[in-house]
Amino acid sequence: MSETKLPDMTVKDLDELKLVGFRVLCAGDDYINEIPKASSRLSARMKEIKRVVSPVHQYGAFVVEGDEDDNDGYWVCVEVEEVEDIPPDMVTLTVPPQKYAVTRHRGNNKKIMDAYDELHRWINEHHYTRLKNQWHIEKFNSWMDAENVDVELYDTISD
Repeated sequence: MSETKLPDMTVKDLDELKLVGFRVLCAGDDYINEIPKASSRLSARMKEIKRVVSPVHQYGAFVVEGDEDDNDGYWVCVEVEEVEDIPPDMVTLTVPPQKYAVTRHRGNNKKIMDAYDELHRWINEHHYTRLKNQWHIEKFNSWMDAENVDVELYDTISD
């Protein structure tokens, strides 16, 4: 599988995100396998979630260096207009408005970390500060094939 290199990086401000889905909590090396499983479960149960903004997008959310156990793990979710009548065994998460450095990765999901490395270099070169204790977002445009994902990576920053 070839990788599509998209070096374009930018800064975006996002409004509050209201998310509903599954929290994945496992050993560090297991996330690469457990996140796609949660994503498939979420896809299969999408009709149970009310007021979904866009069923063609899934969101991943995580805190890089949190000091609260409540923020540990990775959330696989969809965005909703309002949180109501959450399906059994699903969770909610509200991400506040934030500023992000953004890039896009298309290709094997095991190569996402390479895209993050490039994004982190870009952040440093442009004199932004990564906010590792805030929510970071991954917006998946395509996720069903782990060999060929399409994801926008949102790394939380400040000036």
